[in-house]
Amino acid sequence: MLAFTAERLLTPAAAIEHPRLLVDEGRIAEVSPERSVALPGGVSVVDFGKGIIAPGYIDLHIHGSAGYDVMDDAAEALPAIERLLARHGVTSYFPTTVTAPMDETLRAIERLADAIEEGERNHDNDEAGRDNINNNDGKRRARPLGIHLEGPFISHARRGVHPGQDLLAPTPALFEKLWQASRGRIRMMTIAPELEGALEVITEAARRGVCVSLGHSDADFAATERAIDAGARHATHTFNAMRPLDHRSPGILGAVLTDPRISADIIADAVHIAPAIMRLFARAKGAEQTVLITDAISATGMPNGRYRLGSFEVDVCDGKCTRDGRLAGSVLTLDRAVRNLAQFAEWDLAQAVGAASRNPARVAKIANKGVLAPGADADFVVLDSRGEVLRTFVGGVDCF
Repeated sequence: MLAFTAERLLTPAAAIEHPRLLVDEGRIAEVSPERSVALPGGVSVVDFGKGIIAPGYIDLHIHGSAGYDVMDDAAEALPAIERLLARHGVTSYFPTTVTAPMDETLRAIERLADAIEEGERNHDNDEAGRDNINNNDGKRRARPLGIHLEGPFISHARRGVHPGQDLLAPTPALFEKLWQASRGRIRMMTIAPELEGALEVITEAARRGVCVSLGHSDADFAATERAIDAGARHATHTFNAMRPLDHRSPGILGAVLTDPRISADIIADAVHIAPAIMRLFARAKGAEQTVLITDAISATGMPNGRYRLGSFEVDVCDGKCTRDGRLAGSVLTLDRAVRNLAQFAEWDLAQAVGAASRNPARVAKIANKGVLAPGADADFVVLDSRGEVLRTFVGGVDCF
């Protein structure tokens, strides 16, 4: 059993000054002011001084980093990605596919399902009190929790850089094929609601517990509302790859920004959306329904150059990823997104942290993560007063 102390702790719904976080066998046993209750005998104390303890971040939309794509078949790909994620405060993530030939997508989904199941076995060992650290350096990494399927069920008109020749019309049979390949590990799916067959697939995916997210779409307002009625409950990288907002024909953005049944995420890098739009979005969706993602690609954490995104290449220069002049993912990290949101939306750090922890956990129905409370997994990050990451812990074990 370990006790962690700091100057402040964000649950993130509340702030505790001079807190004590008690961790036992990978789970949080107690969150309290440091001097409120005497420590049990034999407990070791780790003090972070003026640091701020906050829930570990959860990235629901990430294609890669550290030079690797999540669809790569190299054994070192996911470990490298997960190490970089942990350095930026991410303790859990949804590896995200990009539209590709169906056979490539199916193989990638199967490999990702293997990685998720390995993580579940390690987590079970952790709860049983057995050492599950499987890294040569003895450190934990961010853990994949589910697959985010981005494509092939998206609009040709708003496909961005997704290869048009590999887009497919949504059908229950195709969804079932993808579902079987994932062994039920698809936890999130981006879909354009205006496509023929989309409503039937949305209904079935939602029935299976998938977080259906609307995006890469040219839908009008009515089609978007029908999709929400059918079970869609989220929106993917809002404003990007969507029909622009029009004051007489509000379209998908009008529905996403005003319908209280739907949460939404943004790429808060000041490249995909301007600071003023971050402020507008944050006011429209509020602190409970705003989710931060990165949409990061393999170039994240790497120098300028040419990198892979799924089956194609992307040019990266000075923080911007493009293919044929179109934005193609980002090199954003989630800790930077938190700081950007706090700055541009004029939110306090706790609200911005919630958009990267509690909110994605709630949206994707991830149990025992995204909050610091008794019974939750001991996944947490230590920040300085500016929101810079000092340490990251997964299951109470240091990732640095």
